Amino acid sequence: MRTPIIAGNWKLNKTIAEAESFASELVTALADVSDVEIIIAPVFTALSRVSARLTGSPLRLAGQNCYPQETGAFTGELSPLMLKDAGCSAVIIGHSERRQLLGESDQLINLKVKKTLATSMTAILCVGETLEERQADQALDVLARQIKGGLAGLSAQQMLDLVIAYEPVWAIGTGQTASDEQAQEAHSFIRGLVAGLFNQETAEACRILYGGSVKPDNVDGLMAQTDIDGALVGGASLKVADFCRIVRFN
Repeated sequence: MRTPIIAGNWKLNKTIAEAESFASELVTALADVSDVEIIIAPVFTALSRVSARLTGSPLRLAGQNCYPQETGAFTGELSPLMLKDAGCSAVIIGHSERRQLLGESDQLINLKVKKTLATSMTAILCVGETLEERQADQALDVLARQIKGGLAGLSAQQMLDLVIAYEPVWAIGTGQTASDEQAQEAHSFIRGLVAGLFNQETAEACRILYGGSVKPDNVDGLMAQTDIDGALVGGASLKVADFCRIVRFN
């Protein structure tokens, strides 16, 4: 059985004080949860302070991005090592907003994945098609390119520390959600790709999350699908009640 993961990507929200207070509320509200892996990803400035609030709790901390070098002349960037030093044990990599807004390539994302894994942290690799690509029947081709590019050069052993998040770009922050069937189709396709790149055992062990307007009222149907192992939650992760309900999906 694959342990479900519910991850909250806070994006560009919450000051340090707000993040600390929010994290404390989550720790209290989710203290009894033991069958779901919970991850939260605040802004960089709040990481170390939020990390202190998570001490002794089951919640894990993630960075929203990283740079594939430990140190150097890379103004404005943070390495996986620095994120780990701030208390993180995971990094979100290749989110569609970074692909779309900042032009991140599959090659750069692959370097970030490798550096994160080399730093003994979990890499959460995001993939997903735009509305135009789906309407042109290119969704599966896009997923194949992003998966193959993002996982290039990895071993089956390294895949044990990698999580894939399928996030159709047309469903992120729009209120639209892929139907349970659409999400399952994409997740099944991704698992098949992993099996082809590595082996069936690796594919069966790989956790694949769904992201894209996940809410309390749609999480149960999504989580009932065979190949959906959790959720990467955006807007709903900014409300304690909503995020807790998602963590406690039925």
